[in-house]
Formats: sequence, C-alpha cells, structure tokens
Amino acid sequence: MTDPKTDDRHEDRRDAPPARAPRDRTGGFTLVELLVVLVILSLVMGLVGPRVLSYLSSSRERAARLQLQSFSAALDLYYLDMGRYPSTTEGLQSLVKAPPGQDKWAGPYVQQGQIPADPWGNQYEYRTPGRTKAYAITSLGSDGRRGGESDAADIVSD
Repeated sequence: MTDPKTDDRHEDRRDAPPARAPRDRTGGFTLVELLVVLVILSLVMGLVGPRVLSYLSSSRERAARLQLQSFSAALDLYYLDMGRYPSTTEGLQSLVKAPPGQDKWAGPYVQQGQIPADPWGNQYEYRTPGRTKAYAITSLGSDGRRGGESDAADIVSD
C-alpha cells in the first residue's frame, strides 16, 4: 500500500483554486460590455449630433448664397451681351441655352452647362423685375415652399 502523503494522485484539493469553466474565446462580448458601449455612444451622439446638424444646415445656406452670387455674375454677363436681363418666362435657362431669335447670345454663361438645383434639390426661381434689382433669384429652402423659418427660410438674391 502506498502512503497518501507521498502519493501524487491524492493531492490536497482544499488548497487548489476552485475550478472554472474555460471561457469560450469565440463567444464575443458580455451584455454588460455591450451596454456600456451603447451608453457611451448615445452620450457622444447626444452631445455632438446637434452641432453637426447645425453645421450641415448652415453650410447649405452658404452654398445657396454662393450659387445666387454666381447666377448674378452670369446674369450680368448676359446683360452685357444682350442689353437686357432674361424675362421671367426665359428664366435661368437662358444662361445655358440661347433664347429663340437671339443672335447676340454668347453663352453658355454658367460652367456646368446646366442650371444646378439648390442644395436641397429644388429648382431656383427667377423673376423679373425684382423688388430692389432688375431680377430676383430665390431658393425656397429646405421645405421647398415659400416662406418658412430657420433652414426652411427662403434665400433671395435681391
């Protein structure tokens, strides 16, 4: 018979740490870890999101104002060539395509070869005469309707 104190098969189990089930390495993250990440992301989006959206809306307004200035310069060139501004019915298309029966037309007066839409995807409105100038060009803003407030406000050249 062997001595239990010297026998390797009978180790004292009280001194050994409790046995743990091996962690599955392909299991991914725990629920608590995922919840912590979601809370952090929602806090960041709550703080940063409104600021980013305000930059986006103000940049669209600036882009619309720049396009209105570009149209104004093109209309001035048209005026120099033709001796008049386009009529309301001819509209901004006369900057791209010669109106019928106009042999003095030296366009196109815009680089794109077509009249671009405003930053919200709506067409610009052109009318002559304007309130303070010979013409007025209007972007109807984000809602595409007359009037409105903040980003839905109309942007007018005159």
